[in-house]
Amino acid sequence: MQRRQLLQAAGLGLVSPLASLVPGLARAATDPLKIGFVYSGPVADVGWTYQHDLGRKLVEKEFGPRVKTVFVENVPESTDAERVIRQLVSEGCGMVFTTSFGFMEPTIKVARDNPKVIFEHATGYKQAKNVGIYQTRFYEGAFLLGMLAGRTTRSNALGFVASFPIPEVLRNINAFTLGARSVNPKARTKVIWINSWYNPAREREAAEALAGQGCDVFYQNTDSPAIVQMAEAKGLHAFGQDSDMTRFGPKAHLSANTVNWGVYYVAKVRQALEGKWRPEDTKWGMKEGMIELATLNPAISADTVKLFEAKKAAIAGGSFHPFSGLVKDQAGATKVAAGQTISEAELWGMKWYVEGVEGKLPG
Repeated sequence: MQRRQLLQAAGLGLVSPLASLVPGLARAATDPLKIGFVYSGPVADVGWTYQHDLGRKLVEKEFGPRVKTVFVENVPESTDAERVIRQLVSEGCGMVFTTSFGFMEPTIKVARDNPKVIFEHATGYKQAKNVGIYQTRFYEGAFLLGMLAGRTTRSNALGFVASFPIPEVLRNINAFTLGARSVNPKARTKVIWINSWYNPAREREAAEALAGQGCDVFYQNTDSPAIVQMAEAKGLHAFGQDSDMTRFGPKAHLSANTVNWGVYYVAKVRQALEGKWRPEDTKWGMKEGMIELATLNPAISADTVKLFEAKKAAIAGGSFHPFSGLVKDQAGATKVAAGQTISEAELWGMKWYVEGVEGKLPG
């Protein structure tokens, strides 16, 4: 059994009633809204869970004594997650954020048994009357990092250490590859799947294997800085994911695709406190301030920075979409026609590799 750590930030104050949110939901007027966060990894000081916890802290800062937050870290994406979520509800949480894809079924199950509690699930696709879902448009940043990779690589071989073969990760692999090939048509992406969100040893092992295959620029959909550290040690380049990882490899780290969950958490908690919460399917990106790119490595050329900034502005402003046609899959079949943009349904249900990604997609 993995270690659990439960922290509480005390607070008392007046709050708005929540009876209008979900049928039967109410609490004493002098009680703070207790909010639980369920994390798949350790909070640490970098990565996916760390960014979620920064969001939790922003909620505390924004609302003060009107809220009381708790969290549980290192929760496996298994039946154990259900136990943890139920525990938070039993301890009085009126709102629970479950922050990983594998928490979807446990969240739905516990929500069904607790209609007076508000649930928000990250990166999933199942909703209910008291369950909202939220995702980031990480692929926007991945495309931009791909551009940097395409301009930086000398071998034209890019390495991607991936967690699980789900749409969330495939979007990033594909956007990264499209970005690289938009500035360097010879670029190819090699992928190794480790079937884990956080496993520093396996992340580094996968990156070293990719380096052995000739890759000289690396990206990831995993949580630790192990890949950046490997690149620094070998004189290669890499990008951070979720957090700025510059300090783990000052020479290797080119930039990072970072996420500001706080803007979403503050918005949703405010809705709850004001009695305006509804179960929504939210997808935010650069425009909303949820996706941000870390400071660029000063070694990147001025010409590359100029291209990067122009495309960044176009994505944030809505004049360019990373999955604008022509987009082909590995087999050369057209997935997005020239002049068209991928549909939201295809984007969020993505189960294929774009042209330029090598290897077979796991079943």
